[in-house]
Amino acid sequence: LEPDVVVRRQEALAAARLRMQEELNAQAERYKEKQRQLEEERRRQKIAMWESMQEGKSYKGNLKLNQQEVESGASASAVPKSKPNKKPLRGGGYNPLSGEGGGTCSWRPGRRGPSAGG
Repeated sequence: LEPDVVVRRQEALAAARLRMQEELNAQAERYKEKQRQLEEERRRQKIAMWESMQEGKSYKGNLKLNQQEVESGASASAVPKSKPNKKPLRGGGYNPLSGEGGGTCSWRPGRRGPSAGG
């Protein structure tokens, strides 16, 4: 092969590698920035939880309210739907430890002995 063609091909490969490396560096920088923003948001939430705990409020309820405010700010046209009254799944006398009022399900031990393999 001609040496000029080989040199041009190697230079083109080096230039392509350089472009790809610069693109990768830019992607890494964007990812780092996004991670910094997420970490800052987590830190703010922890501070808000701590402050609400110091005031004696439920921090989980406060956190839910903060998230709803953020969501309502993002979509002002969204209307919260009211949930219908739900009846309980089991009666008030259900106690799984007593063994009564459970229903048809009951635990039975497995068969003894080695497994039936061929």
